[in-house]
Amino acid sequence: MLREDILPFAKEHKHALLFAGGVATALIGMKILKSQTTKDLATKGMAGVISAKKDAEETFQDMKETAEDIVYDASEQNQQEIYVEKKE
Repeated sequence: MLREDILPFAKEHKHALLFAGGVATALIGMKILKSQTTKDLATKGMAGVISAKKDAEETFQDMKETAEDIVYDASEQNQQEIYVEKKE
């Protein structure tokens, strides 16, 4: 095909070319997904996500405990202030 013939051909058969492009993309994608390198990268990525999740849960638990301590201390202080006011 000559260069000048490609554009009219593509316009005329654009659905067939899109279908062929989709099939080619699917085949290439399947090869990529089945490769050992991709599996290794996905495994490492998942391990990182799980590690980050555990760290986030630990941090959240620490924050929750700190907040509970603050609430307890504030409650104690409030009780002491009420007791001092009643005593006077």
